[in-house]
Amino acid sequence: MTTATTRTTPTSYLASVGTALPGDPVDNATLSKVLGINEEWIEVFIGTRTRYFARDLGTGVVRWSLADLCAQAAERALAAPGVDPSEIEFIVLGTATPDTLMPATVNHVADQLGLDQIPTFQLQSGCAGAVQALGVAQSMIASGQYRTGLVIGGDVCSKHLDLQRDVSGAAPGDLVNYVLFGDGAGAAVLTDEPRGQGVALRQVLNRFTGLGRAPGQVIEWFGLADRYDDRQALVEDYKAIEESVPVMAVEILWEMLGELDWEADQLDYLLPPQLSGRMTHRITEELDVPTATDISCVADTGNNGNALPFLQIEKLLERMSGGERALAVAVESSKWIKAGFALEKM
Repeated sequence: MTTATTRTTPTSYLASVGTALPGDPVDNATLSKVLGINEEWIEVFIGTRTRYFARDLGTGVVRWSLADLCAQAAERALAAPGVDPSEIEFIVLGTATPDTLMPATVNHVADQLGLDQIPTFQLQSGCAGAVQALGVAQSMIASGQYRTGLVIGGDVCSKHLDLQRDVSGAAPGDLVNYVLFGDGAGAAVLTDEPRGQGVALRQVLNRFTGLGRAPGQVIEWFGLADRYDDRQALVEDYKAIEESVPVMAVEILWEMLGELDWEADQLDYLLPPQLSGRMTHRITEELDVPTATDISCVADTGNNGNALPFLQIEKLLERMSGGERALAVAVESSKWIKAGFALEKM
């Protein structure tokens, strides 16, 4: 049996980043009132203060589609200094929650952006999707065939939650989905040479590690034949996630440092997995890199899946100076994927 190895990928560059969050933040007091649950339980068990929803909590009406949010984030990335929208040669989107099975959401995004006659790709993946999209884009640029591409990650998780359901007596493992997740999108322009922000993408890790292991999370696709099924669309084994993700995060950190030939004390910033406010704090303690500044956002944005790495990068770029290094760690618990990427400011 052969063992997969991580390879340092050819350098490409983040020229700009943009993000989009729908509406106003929804705090725990508001959410607890809508769901009829204890506000203190959310604060203690989840540790997330606010999140954003693409649908109206009162009526359930969807106000923003995933395509809308992705296009907004992309427009902000494309409006940044040093970036010319006419130079975009491809789009890669990572998401777990496309608007429709077909057409692919990425093509609606391209339409909204006015981009035509270019390759578009959509990766169906959870928390690793944005990292996978970065990896695909980097490989395309490294091939020499493309010089500039648009990478997008986003999710509208709230569409899988039944807001009319009485969850006051639900088990914590079921209830967690109603308070953990949020909606949002992020985008980055990737180039073959330093422009704009001029941050080098030194490495991308993406590896399936769930052979023979039960999924930690399942999102069902309900069609006409089973739309009245009593199953919940979104279920997860929160206990397995709580036990496994910190361990996997530590493995990813040291594996990437080894491949990069970086020492832990050479890291200036650490972008840990974004599960919830409480879990992310715990994971950061497990990673134990005291010299690195933690860049987290989930306590304020909610777990909006593939938007999170871009939200973290956006916060990072506000602080990052020349010569500084950052390492991001991501874990997808749906079928246990290790992911991450390394950045260095030029």
